[in-house]
Amino acid sequence: MLGQPGVGLLQLIGALALVGAVVAAVHHAEVVAHRVGEPLGTLVLALAITVIEVALIVSLMLSGGATAAALPRDTLYATVMIICNGVIGACLLVGGLRHREQSFQVAGTGPALAALVVLCTIALVMPVFTTSSPEGTYTEAQLVFVGLASSALWAVYVFVQTVSHRDYFLPASDAADESVHAQPPTRLQAGLSALLLPLALVAVVGLAKALSPLVEGLVNAASLPKAVVGIVIALVVLMPETWAALRAARANRLQTSMNLALGSALASIGLTVPAVVVAATWLDLPLVLGLAPKEMAMLAMTFLVSAITLGTGRTHLMQGAVHLVVFAAFVFLAFVP
Repeated sequence: MLGQPGVGLLQLIGALALVGAVVAAVHHAEVVAHRVGEPLGTLVLALAITVIEVALIVSLMLSGGATAAALPRDTLYATVMIICNGVIGACLLVGGLRHREQSFQVAGTGPALAALVVLCTIALVMPVFTTSSPEGTYTEAQLVFVGLASSALWAVYVFVQTVSHRDYFLPASDAADESVHAQPPTRLQAGLSALLLPLALVAVVGLAKALSPLVEGLVNAASLPKAVVGIVIALVVLMPETWAALRAARANRLQTSMNLALGSALASIGLTVPAVVVAATWLDLPLVLGLAPKEMAMLAMTFLVSAITLGTGRTHLMQGAVHLVVFAAFVFLAFVP
């Protein structure tokens, strides 16, 4: 058995490997995105992360049984809060500090935000108010409806973004950075990156899961709520998307940042809910989706703030600061319920 110094060294190596996997994931996603162009490119990272997130949640549900009944709810809530407040807030702040004011197309962002509000409400809020099953849960028929509605709305969003109203998700003008005008990668380079991207994302999730006992031990030693573990893991899993969105905002490509952020949040709900419903129904696993009143209030504030700050299509650092304060409140209340 390794001694404490050996364990600490392994943990350090694991942390460094995690950073390397994140860097690799971002690089390969950007290569593929540059090859296929906007807005298809921004779907690549969002879809890859969501598929792996679904696999991680379902595997933990299978191993955790009844103790993991609320895991999908906690993961989805944390993901939406991190993206809508942490990622978007950081992008608006970084872009505002560097470029003073930035713009994006409300015609694309507005419907995406509306779809996210609907998905979160029917998946995470309505279970508290339905009466056909215990509070916070759905009946099997209700679960099937929610799963179908979530996947259908996400599919419509993807169709609108990539086919029918593609122009709504394109930058109004090219950003003045070299990546916009650089020669696209070759088909071979893009194909290689498309193969390596899932491997890098699997490494990110795998290393995050491997390091989770360390995080859980630190949380228990500090007598913190168990929800903190889920937040930490969600933050790590979202690192590639966060990095890519921040780089786009810094390069004055805020439209790309919005596509990444809202697209990832929509994919997280639209794909995870149906997958969890299938797993819970098929394997007879307990599933609690309804949020507590505090979390519902935070979610409502997030959507109200987002409707105001993203409603004009023009942003500066003040909007970013508002989102980051909401994110700080989310994290603080997770540590101090």
